[in-house]
Amino acid sequence: MESVWIFNKNNAAFSGGVFSKLDLAENWIKDNSLTGILTKYPLDQGVFDWAVENEMHNIKAEKIAEKSKQPNFIGGFTSASQEHYHYEKGIRA
Repeated sequence: MESVWIFNKNNAAFSGGVFSKLDLAENWIKDNSLTGILTKYPLDQGVFDWAVENEMHNIKAEKIAEKSKQPNFIGGFTSASQEHYHYEKGIRA
């Protein structure tokens, strides 16, 4: 397994579920009529590091070194390039 799917309800501070497969996550979302975002995350690697390694960011080259020393930035970093889906009341939007 190289990645997991994580569901976040809109405006929630914590994730509601973590899944090994997209279909398992989508069934759970549908069964519970959930609204939020399901995002694919790399395992054993932070998203910032993954985005830099795979050139999946829009950060200028001269800013990468600076940003890589900012814990608050790294700890909350997400990339629109991560595979993700939006749901409304259990249905993929």
